[in-house]
Amino acid sequence: MLRMRRSRGALSGFLLVLLGLWGALIPFIGPDFHYAYTPDAAWTYNTARLWLEILPGAAVFLGGLLLLMSAGRHIALFGALLAAAGGAWFALGTVLSPLWNHNVALGGSPVGATVFMRTMEQIGFFTGLGVAVVFIAAAAFGRILSVPAGIAPAAVAPAPAETAEPAETEPVRTAETAPMAGTAETAPTREFPR
Repeated sequence: MLRMRRSRGALSGFLLVLLGLWGALIPFIGPDFHYAYTPDAAWTYNTARLWLEILPGAAVFLGGLLLLMSAGRHIALFGALLAAAGGAWFALGTVLSPLWNHNVALGGSPVGATVFMRTMEQIGFFTGLGVAVVFIAAAAFGRILSVPAGIAPAAVAPAPAETAEPAETEPVRTAETAPMAGTAETAPTREFPR
């Protein structure tokens, strides 16, 4: 009952692995491409990056791996839920961080020179990434839940029977050829006035 084909979560798992890698690594390699949040130096570690980017990226990556490799429904469902939680944390972590950081948002600020670039950095680092991850994980979750209970074994074709002489059978009477109960074999035709 808990088995499923690995292909049920393969594409979603692959996409989640890629998005998890993106989310965890973009704060470290993005500054080389002028796509960054403060501090905008490549390979700079701080606790904000740990809580808001590395840990949710690792959760999405692990959830994607579980979806990619699992043939069991319960493990694949756990992977989808783990990835969805990581995606939700990408989208909401910066918003909720003032609750434990003395009313200061963690994560820094986008360093883009234009409003468009700052918006793209916000989308690519946090909100857009989180929404995409939650969407893919939810689609995988629904796809896994829609699997019928268990994988049906392949039907075995019966061995061909030896040919024997067909038994003589009586012709079957259908509704068109069978007389109705209580009537004669042939019903008289009725003439209608013109």
